[in-house]
Amino acid sequence: MPDDAPGNLADDLSGLDFAAVSPQEFARIVKGLSTEQLGDVMRGELRTRILGEVFGRMRQQFRPEAAGPLRALIRWRITGGSELVYETSIADGTCTVREGRSEADPRTTLVMGDAQFLRLVSGNANPVTMFMTRKLKVAGDVGLASGLTRYFDIPKA
Repeated sequence: MPDDAPGNLADDLSGLDFAAVSPQEFARIVKGLSTEQLGDVMRGELRTRILGEVFGRMRQQFRPEAAGPLRALIRWRITGGSELVYETSIADGTCTVREGRSEADPRTTLVMGDAQFLRLVSGNANPVTMFMTRKLKVAGDVGLASGLTRYFDIPKA
């Protein structure tokens, strides 16, 4: 099989140190993959590693000056083979992230598949378009959800 065959993609990426990949390089990787390829990559242990790295970087990519006095809990439900839940809390100029569902009521909940999530957080998809095409479902404060990208430095591929 050729080196770029889709069947080898997960194997190729499994050896990648995601912590060493810049947000811009991550955006380029995501941009170069089809939805099917992203789905293949987001299986098994690699999915956990990628989501952990993406959510781990949210704190670093948070723009407190843009958030100002905003106080909000955002729940992310990433669907795929199984649903994974993360929560982002913005308050007092800080952003904290936790894996799992808390007892707190989120101000907004975002639900999307693996590929859509990767496209969104890598700057390769427009959240409004995703919402309008039902690739992103929003419960709660739709206004907050539509403006979330302004609170984070989103890479460009």
